[in-house]
Amino acid sequence: MKTSHSIDTLLLHNKHKYDSHTGAVSIPIHNASTFHQFDIDQFGKYDYSRSGNPTREALEEAIATLEGGTRGFAFSSGMAAISTAFLLLSQGDHVLVSEDVYGGTFRIITEVLSRYGIQYTFVDMTDITKVEAAVQPNTKVFYVETPSNPLLKITDLQAVCELAKRSNALTFVDNTFLTPLFQQPFVFGADVVLHSATKFIAGHSDVTAGLAVVKDEELGKRLAFLQNAFGAILGAHDSWLVLRGLKTMHVRLHRSVETAAQVAHYLSHHPKVKKVYYPGLETHPGYSIQRRQAQEAGAVLSFELENEAALRTFLSSVKLPVFAVSLGAVESILSYPAKMSHAAMPEHEREKRGISSSLLRLSAGLENADDLIQDFDFALTLTEEHVKL
Repeated sequence: MKTSHSIDTLLLHNKHKYDSHTGAVSIPIHNASTFHQFDIDQFGKYDYSRSGNPTREALEEAIATLEGGTRGFAFSSGMAAISTAFLLLSQGDHVLVSEDVYGGTFRIITEVLSRYGIQYTFVDMTDITKVEAAVQPNTKVFYVETPSNPLLKITDLQAVCELAKRSNALTFVDNTFLTPLFQQPFVFGADVVLHSATKFIAGHSDVTAGLAVVKDEELGKRLAFLQNAFGAILGAHDSWLVLRGLKTMHVRLHRSVETAAQVAHYLSHHPKVKKVYYPGLETHPGYSIQRRQAQEAGAVLSFELENEAALRTFLSSVKLPVFAVSLGAVESILSYPAKMSHAAMPEHEREKRGISSSLLRLSAGLENADDLIQDFDFALTLTEEHVKL
């Protein structure tokens, strides 16, 4: 008899598949800020919801199980999870960061951590020799996004994690784009896995949430102290919404990946598209590493048009995707990194990384792929005069 299940099944059949007290197949929402204590000398498991809430705990246990970690933590946003994890650092420590990193992460590192004496170096983590050359005696954390945002660069997780261990440093991995469904960073030696659960995990553009998972029990105690001390916790109702999203994540994400692959292939052959960034294309420099360390290429891609004028014409003509911040939802979302996800990054830093004013990022949703392609094809036909500028 099979004793372990695939992650698709674990999303539904886990410790919290039903409430142990009532049998309800939906976890109760405990909208309690405080809990009655029955003994003056020995308090119960819950006393104040900042320190622990049954609904939030169900989500935290679920993500820990799915990632293969020992302990999970639910935060009020992805940046709250990332920022709290960075508080494991101390004054004088140094962190190595993926060069192509989310703008909010860039901002917290350059404008907040730096004020507290934490040093940083941005490095192209697709090149392990450059990473090794950037290690300093006080390097304490390697911070990795793979695939990265927004250029979908692929980092060899095993190589980076091994280097971090030799350097006595921790490895943080932002796993937002692939989720535990498609990539398990702990398998390669990561220490902390982070998510903006707002994205694919919740998946419906109706909740803002962040998650963190640790492999080591002692590290878990340190992160638990920080979560309780700073208090950026996820509320009970939002925790329930993320739990609900988890139940359908596998069917949503598989469909979105199929659509992303079709759209990426279409765009890569279109004469009016300058470049496509998607690790599912064989022309992508990280294609082989992605196939080795992940189950899929993900549902996010970026593409570059000839110039900003062409981009503006395209955006004014395309109809189906939402033009908005964020990604990972049931609806396809087109984003403009230069003014959205990476607006916190100075223009010269964006340009240095290849985040141009003609770059768009697409998060494929659940629409029919042919309808999306037809919509894109119509919009691209209108950019011709701007391509010639």
